[in-house]
Amino acid sequence: MKLPQQPGGEDIKPLLAALDADQGAIRFVGGCVRDTLLGLPVSDVDLATRLPPDTVAERLERAGIRSIPTGIAHGTVTAVLRGKPIEITTLRRDVSTDGRRATVAFTTDWEEDAARRDFTINAMSADPLTLELFDYFGGQADLEARCVRFIGDPIQRIAEDHLRILRFFRFHARYGAGEPDRDALEACVARTNDLMALSRERIADELLKLLAVPDPAPTVALMVERTILRPVLPVIDADGVARLTALAAREAAFEVAADPLRRLSALLPADADAAAAVGARLRLSNKAIKRLVTAAERTLDGSPRLLAYRIGLEGAVDRLLLAGTEQSLAADLADLDGWKKPQLGLGGGDLIAMGVPAGPDVSRILQAIEAEWAASGFPEGAEAVRAIARRHIS
Repeated sequence: MKLPQQPGGEDIKPLLAALDADQGAIRFVGGCVRDTLLGLPVSDVDLATRLPPDTVAERLERAGIRSIPTGIAHGTVTAVLRGKPIEITTLRRDVSTDGRRATVAFTTDWEEDAARRDFTINAMSADPLTLELFDYFGGQADLEARCVRFIGDPIQRIAEDHLRILRFFRFHARYGAGEPDRDALEACVARTNDLMALSRERIADELLKLLAVPDPAPTVALMVERTILRPVLPVIDADGVARLTALAAREAAFEVAADPLRRLSALLPADADAAAAVGARLRLSNKAIKRLVTAAERTLDGSPRLLAYRIGLEGAVDRLLLAGTEQSLAADLADLDGWKKPQLGLGGGDLIAMGVPAGPDVSRILQAIEAEWAASGFPEGAEAVRAIARRHIS
């Protein structure tokens, strides 16, 4: 069996030559092999090699290829070709693991390296010159069956890295079909409490990746049913899954790009404090937390543009998709297509020049003018704004 085409295109050839591809020292691995077999676009190209990381870095430098020692202690060097990163990792075996990180040793055995990966569909590799496929654990058959299956004992795989619980559900949502692998599912259920040992940042990253797949709702429903999320996010329940299902359907129906933060908002109750608490628990950025809090309030007062002016375009789209009515949603979203926030074009200095004494009245009157201008549909032109200002000043 061979790959139907080479990941990475022509740009990668100098890199392959520098790292002895003609001697079998390097292979495509992981996601780029999996997605090429599925005929999907390949976003990231990863390579594995028998060469030590120091040798990789030296060879790349000699070939004039920029490299970054992103994880050289763990065997990873990142090459940069035309601005695109390509990770090159020396073959490894696990020496010890604690569920959060692993101590590794380098090896030259391809199968030994593949055996430490999580799922069979992620453990395939391919020769970059002949495109010959190497599949030690039945990944190709699982890929054809749309079955996400752990390599070896699922309990052991999860003990090595607890994040694999969430990864299993993400990969099932993305690549699986039908019922999930029973052994894998039961192992995840049995070891759910292991998630509490993970950093909140890793949990957030994996959860948002899950919510970014085209239709995560059936898988999230399974996670809620089997209490997978209860140790880390007990606020997510069946009602949240129903809201997520409705949101995903609306995004598809109205051709709005899926957004994982918006989908996380759907999973949470319409409660600003609860949204802020989840954002803090997941250690999201302040900007992301603000978005969750804004989306938690489901009110839609005024026109879509007025809403966007008050809470931002992104927040307005979130609220419309979460709480808008089906009858007006198409028109409301169309009203915001290409919309940019208008500027009032009037400042405190202008009011003072119009006779308002300097002091707190300037700010108060300016806010009242802006509120009327926005409520009036943002009339254009300086004279329209000054007409509103004159009414408030008088």
